Amino acid sequence: MAFNPETVEPSSPPYIEQTSGKVWTPLYRHGCSFPPEVFREVMLNLIRNPNINSNHLFRADISLDCPFSETFQPESSISPRIEHFKGFVLKTVMIRTMIPRNMMVDKPLDQTCLIYEQVAHAREFLSLIIYLPHISSAAESPFYHPAVHGIGFLHIFDPQKQEGVISIHYSFFESEPRSIKLERTAQHLLAVLYKHGQGLANGYVKRVQHDVVLPQARVQNTYARLKAKYARMLSQAWVEETDPGKHVFEDLGIAAFLIELWAEMYKDTNFPGFVDIGCGNGLLVHILVEEGYSGWGFDARRRKSWSIWSTKAQENLKELVLIPSIIRKRKALPATTRDETQPTDPILEYSEIEYTSNNTQPMNPVLGHSQNEHKSQNSEQTSTEEKLEVGVHDGVFPKGTFIISNHADELTPWTPILANISECPFMMIPCCSHALSGDRFRAPPPKDAGASSSAYASLVAWVSKLATECGWTVEKEMLRIPSTRNTALIGRHRNIPFDEIDVLDLLDANGGAVCWEENALKLVKSAVRGH
Repeated sequence: MAFNPETVEPSSPPYIEQTSGKVWTPLYRHGCSFPPEVFREVMLNLIRNPNINSNHLFRADISLDCPFSETFQPESSISPRIEHFKGFVLKTVMIRTMIPRNMMVDKPLDQTCLIYEQVAHAREFLSLIIYLPHISSAAESPFYHPAVHGIGFLHIFDPQKQEGVISIHYSFFESEPRSIKLERTAQHLLAVLYKHGQGLANGYVKRVQHDVVLPQARVQNTYARLKAKYARMLSQAWVEETDPGKHVFEDLGIAAFLIELWAEMYKDTNFPGFVDIGCGNGLLVHILVEEGYSGWGFDARRRKSWSIWSTKAQENLKELVLIPSIIRKRKALPATTRDETQPTDPILEYSEIEYTSNNTQPMNPVLGHSQNEHKSQNSEQTSTEEKLEVGVHDGVFPKGTFIISNHADELTPWTPILANISECPFMMIPCCSHALSGDRFRAPPPKDAGASSSAYASLVAWVSKLATECGWTVEKEMLRIPSTRNTALIGRHRNIPFDEIDVLDLLDANGGAVCWEENALKLVKSAVRGH
């Protein structure tokens, strides 16, 4: 049934009246099929998550949640506002503080939430939820909250007919009478209640679970701090063709999550440093370095943005192609282990990776064709285009370095493998689907019953399986960032010891890495992608 609310005249039922005699104004009502327990569950979820109703809000911090009694003496730094209604018994008192996304524009708002039940009724069950914002006038109401003294949600249900009615009521300030704006907000609030109530009654199960790894409040508080510190400056200085409104806030959100994750992981030890593989525009490296974290990033192509970051960030961004050491090891196998009847690829000559004094960043070696074997064949091919020289990294990092793989595309499936080789924790955020060879491919759909078979869900399931096969305990978090590619997969705990994993066998079992070098070198000359 589509949402099509009925306007309620001020004198028409259903209406609610305080014991003081004040009658609240009903605005809209709508039929429903969900029972009182569903109404209560949905309303409690909306109380705890006001961001469902308004994208101007981060969350609610609950400071009080307790039963009401005649001897009610709450232990709370915020005093609740108590009201009683004719025919209803007050059961529960909650206090929430609504936290806005932009603390520079809006202030937090304390609000008492009261949960009532009908004393007795012949046939119907009545449930009532009241919101009382802690304001004394309409002028004090923040932008994200309607300028009213109170908001009421009434649920009436007939168990015999399995039919119900939900309605929304306002207690107006004298200075702010009924208006189109307030009516529009009331319709929206009732629509959200109806949608979530009907969905829960029909067996809807939420697929996306946020805040599994870290508490919502910690990450959002850090995000708010980073946003206030960097957002305006970064957006104004943006030189890429991509939208700063997306990339700036996306990387601020990822940085906030990493900062809180690291605070938990390294609370009793020194931070080991990070590396951002396939770092793209380098913004995440810039933010983390500015926040005092040691680390660096590299990408196959230098980006325009690199030149506008801080001097320290610029020093920690490198133009390198990653050729994993495991591929070098495979090429070094004796000829008897290969099929000598098949033509071999040109042998690639690797310079040794040398580390600077901080042992976290490589100098830029050169990757090119072996001069001894191919000099005669390539003597006529001396154009600049065909004489390819590029920095290369072998994917081996100091033990414990935290590996970041943020929309790293071709490097995404390699992330848990590189982490395994170097014994490093990691976080990867998959984006575009590539095989271990670097070729584009559609990952096989997950076999779990009811799992989505979309291209992105299939990629996430596949790289999760890869990480598990590498011996990692994979933690999954849906990041609160402005991107549909927001699944973070974290490896910081082990199921299997490192020395029990045969990486070569694992590589072969997952399609191998034939043509990786060729595809990796193509990145140097290909057009820069969004990230």
